[in-house]
Amino acid sequence: MWSVKDQPKITVGIMDRQTEVFGRLHGNFRRDEFGPVSGRFSAKTEAGTIVLTDDANHEICRSKSIKLIAQEESTFSLSNVTIGTRFHWERAEDQTFEGDLILELRKDRTIVAINEIPLEDYLTSVISSEMSSDAPMEFLKAHAIISRSWLLAALDRKKKTRETSKPSEKITDGEVIRWYDREEHDLFDVCADDHCQRYQGITRIESQQAEQAVRETRGIVITHQDEICDARYSKACGGITEDFDTAWDNKRVAYLRSIPDASIPYRPITTEEEASVWILSNPEAYCCTKDERLLEKILPDFDRETKGFFRWRAEYSRRELEEILREKSGFDVGMLREIIPLHRGPSGRISRLRIVGSKRSVVVGKELEIRRWLSRSHLYSSAFIVKPEAERFVFHGAGWGHGVGLCQIGAAVMAARGFSAEKILNHYFRGIEIKKIY
Repeated sequence: MWSVKDQPKITVGIMDRQTEVFGRLHGNFRRDEFGPVSGRFSAKTEAGTIVLTDDANHEICRSKSIKLIAQEESTFSLSNVTIGTRFHWERAEDQTFEGDLILELRKDRTIVAINEIPLEDYLTSVISSEMSSDAPMEFLKAHAIISRSWLLAALDRKKKTRETSKPSEKITDGEVIRWYDREEHDLFDVCADDHCQRYQGITRIESQQAEQAVRETRGIVITHQDEICDARYSKACGGITEDFDTAWDNKRVAYLRSIPDASIPYRPITTEEEASVWILSNPEAYCCTKDERLLEKILPDFDRETKGFFRWRAEYSRRELEEILREKSGFDVGMLREIIPLHRGPSGRISRLRIVGSKRSVVVGKELEIRRWLSRSHLYSSAFIVKPEAERFVFHGAGWGHGVGLCQIGAAVMAARGFSAEKILNHYFRGIEIKKIY
């Protein structure tokens, strides 16, 4: 269990493997040997160092590592930060951050832009980036607790497993099993995108609610057997949440087990027939909401572009899907004949899938890799059935994301119906305790 007197500072990778970084320092920043500096800047690599220049292209300094320390209430902006990397809503935007700016040179002579910031300030941004800060307060408080828990558990795991981290892929002849866990980042603690937790600085903080939620839950985490929980979450489970091992490593996590996202029980899905009936139905569930006014309050603007997340449909011509498969998998299966689920989790999400073509057959897993192979970006989830129609493949699916742990839209709906943060957490994470550790 973590034991600290106060919040730690953390490092967040905002931009990685850049040949140039552009931005602006709002207010004064210092470095040990110079300062203050402010205004527009650029950073480029030259002769094995990072060269930092001002708006007039005058050199400020050069080094393999540059740390600019914010003075008083100064902030900095970075240009063209990618958000939603490899997802269907990927885009670039300018973002503004509190805290210090660190520029590090990689061995391949690219630049990493890192933000060093106190953990609680980081969480205020995460809550506003993951969901709208106008969402119900009890939901924001529950999210603050699980985001804090996930981060502290990840930092603890990083300390313990630096020497023994497991590979996240198993590739044999005819089978590719790959999962995208929160791999240990080498030059920073966490990244700023969905791979870890969305962190978009103060760009998304438009109200005081997120700050209040973080302040009122300061130092509070969820624990299981006296260990801080690796608290996972996704956008919408589709009516039943998923087991941890469907999406990641082959191990059971007691508090990341499948549960119905409803006040009524649902049986786990165990057969293809049950999967078809479930996915083509419209069951009662917390995340099954069509209340547009509520969705406007809980989802950021770019998430609201995603329609039909509870039940969805995607359609491809045979030729288009064959082309996507070649591009994403690196395999030429020839003429696509069948797409056969080999294993599903209790929510209907597929963890192993056989793709049969005229030239070869290949098995792919896990959950996210399946979604990537079958879409130019991502399918919304791997809880789908496929119906061939003439020269077309039609996918009918359920949910948005991996479905493990807390269902964000479901939890927000619960809060809107009067559930407390404590009841929300105990619904999605069974057998946990809620503790204040600093």
